[in-house]
Amino acid sequence: MSRYSISKTRLFEGIWDGVVTADEASDDQPHLEATHLEKPLEGMKLVELGEDQWSLRLPIPSDILSDGVQTILIRDVLAQETLEVITIMSGEAIAEDIRAEMDLMRAELDMLKRAFRRHCLETM
Repeated sequence: MSRYSISKTRLFEGIWDGVVTADEASDDQPHLEATHLEKPLEGMKLVELGEDQWSLRLPIPSDILSDGVQTILIRDVLAQETLEVITIMSGEAIAEDIRAEMDLMRAELDMLKRAFRRHCLETM
């Protein structure tokens, strides 16, 4: 089991930022790797913030972005455990995604609520 956890802070201008926190006091810096389709990604940087915390910066390579869902895994190399999953969805393939369906359902529900309220006002 990994001694570390990761909290996302933001994704801005193609750089994913997070904070790595050690569960218990340690002098060791975490040994992390980022992969996409089981291939390592370059450019990850860890900078110590203070006791048992590090800033993690990972540039998202533009060549992995395409239609559909792309998943990047950040793993603790020593514990062989996934600490964070970065999911990027784009393009035509997401039209079938459940999130798109939920947006459509919300819009239809709003339309039905307006029609029902109008009906209630007209029948009073």
